[in-house]
Amino acid sequence: MLWVLLFTIAAFAQETAPPPVTLNEAEKKFQQEMTGVTMKGYFTVGEAPATHEDSYAIERVTKVKEDVWNFEARVKYNGKDFKATIPVPVKWAGETPVLTLSNYFIKGHGIFSARILIFQGMYAGTWGAQDHGGKMFGKIVKTEPAQ
Repeated sequence: MLWVLLFTIAAFAQETAPPPVTLNEAEKKFQQEMTGVTMKGYFTVGEAPATHEDSYAIERVTKVKEDVWNFEARVKYNGKDFKATIPVPVKWAGETPVLTLSNYFIKGHGIFSARILIFQGMYAGTWGAQDHGGKMFGKIVKTEPAQ
């Protein structure tokens, strides 16, 4: 009886395996350019002109299904540094990727939305939380190897 159950589970698992993800040329370039990088820049809050330093170390991005990419990242925010794998919808304006987080919950930090355009080694966009938001912009640079 146990063998029948295990065989049934194995057969079901094989049937429901997701199809392999294929990448077009723009997606291959995006994956290469966004792996092993740090997004270094600034963000604003509301309409205030003051900028605040921002940094996101992206270890790797991988496409997991149509328009969804996993970002394996280290995020420094509000004096804290945490590692996370975040599924991020990526839409395309021609061959330009646009990260499109909508109402994404980050434990201990709240709910965030953002639209971030990636182009020629730079990024720019807007972000928002439940009661505030602002702009963000900066450069995408290769991360220095740990020594």
